[in-house]
Amino acid sequence: MSLLQLTVGELLEDKVKKYPDYEAFVYPEHDLRKTYEEFNEMVNDAAKGFMALGVEKGDHIAIWSDNKPEWLISQFATGKMGAVLVTVNTNYQAKELEYLLKQSDATTLILAEEFKGTSYLDILFQVCPQLETSPKGELFAPNLPNLKNIVVLGKGNYENLYTWDEIIQKGTQLSDEVLKRRQETLHYKDVINMQYTSGTTGFPKGVMLSHYNIVNNGNQVAECMKLTEDDRLCIPVPFFHCFGCVLGTMAAVSQGSTMVILEQFEPEKVLQAVEKEQCTALHGVPTMFIAELNHPSFNDFEFKHLRTGIMAGSTCPMEVMKNVMDKMGATEITIAYGQTESSPVITQTRTDDPIELRVSTVGKAHPNVEVKVIDSSTGEEVPQGEPGELCTRGYLVMEGYYKNKEATYAAIDEEGWLHTGDIAVMDEQGYVEITGRIKDMIIRGGENIYPREVEEFLYQHPDILDVQVIGVPDEKYGEELMAFIILKEDVSTPSQADIRAFCEGKISRHKIPKYIQFTDEYPMTASGKIQKFKLRQEAEEIVNTNVK
Repeated sequence: MSLLQLTVGELLEDKVKKYPDYEAFVYPEHDLRKTYEEFNEMVNDAAKGFMALGVEKGDHIAIWSDNKPEWLISQFATGKMGAVLVTVNTNYQAKELEYLLKQSDATTLILAEEFKGTSYLDILFQVCPQLETSPKGELFAPNLPNLKNIVVLGKGNYENLYTWDEIIQKGTQLSDEVLKRRQETLHYKDVINMQYTSGTTGFPKGVMLSHYNIVNNGNQVAECMKLTEDDRLCIPVPFFHCFGCVLGTMAAVSQGSTMVILEQFEPEKVLQAVEKEQCTALHGVPTMFIAELNHPSFNDFEFKHLRTGIMAGSTCPMEVMKNVMDKMGATEITIAYGQTESSPVITQTRTDDPIELRVSTVGKAHPNVEVKVIDSSTGEEVPQGEPGELCTRGYLVMEGYYKNKEATYAAIDEEGWLHTGDIAVMDEQGYVEITGRIKDMIIRGGENIYPREVEEFLYQHPDILDVQVIGVPDEKYGEELMAFIILKEDVSTPSQADIRAFCEGKISRHKIPKYIQFTDEYPMTASGKIQKFKLRQEAEEIVNTNVK
């Protein structure tokens, strides 16, 4: 498959020419639907609005919102007029927002009024009290010297802040020719997107991605799902994460597919959208699919059109995959694996892969992508079937971390290989199994234990809905295992002894969790990833309390 040498704007315009009257996006909650031609007009209006605001090519526009239509429009509008879209985690609080806006040198911030009861405006005024007295477009905040413009996604009357409608109105001052001339200055290798890593260790780092990175990754993701202009992809995952804005929006637009979008994830709304909009594809992290499958109204919905989609974002339990295929009818669902630094997908299963490969591996490398598994202590490749660190090279590797050369050099070696930090095993056909993070690997009495293996086994217990296995310090063995277990509803609560008895004789003794903790939920990122580092902190507190 040849790589596309297109900017984000050129990709959209290509689909407008081919499928002008096909639906580009639908918001079922608002009964809002637009064709590709209408979508493109909205994108052009916003692009001109940003230009009229004074945003130059290469300037950074941060966006802090759930999956509103303006988010989608901004992604392609910045792609047309050459600003870099900086995505902001919807869960951020004041300190995190201030750090990102400062580190990214953002000149403009687009934000929702609120998210899940949290006032974004209140947080912003904490960070920038000068907004109270600054005229529109003339913010001067000593802590954020580059930030000038604030755009609110709301209908209120804001004396010192722009509204989205005002930006669109400003754009009417500019001609289409002015936008066209700006577009002609763009190159497909330009950085167009910045996403901040979750920051589980140290401060978040800004991953710089180019048109080339995300256009091609989205296209190859779509090819693996066999998406066409006749497909309808339901996107309940957040746009601020690559899952939403590359595997979701970019993949759909690359084929002229329809995007069926939910502003926020709610399992029942997903089920309703899939049925009502006759979706053929559905994305989600495992916890989302678990919530959908276990929703009390699940059996009230039909999924007769559902064919494919992607489960990704964290370890995909085999039992969950099987249920999505059997109970939801998504017999061609795929698993994708990667990270933000690789645009993000490195490997993916294919729709026609044998079921055993689609439930036990994360597939094989995309076309035009190299992968290898190395011994991270020596840098040498390990034999097939042996665990080691997965590395990748090709068009998908990020341009680097923004203003952080040291971290960039630590992640990408002199030969261009991105070191993922993930432990993988690759078979002779190139199919990859991810067994854990290097830092997640548990070493008990000299034995390497991969949490994924133990989790997959425990998923077979009839009462277990979800499970996460963590390593905790132990004086005798160095580390011991703790399993955090969420039980299915309406089951008789098994005891810790019951769980261990289930393991006896079926997995090695050293892999049986010493500690078992029942819980109702896991600490999550806004993109649906389980924060294992927080579970590890909790596990250590539990063990220390018991020891005392």
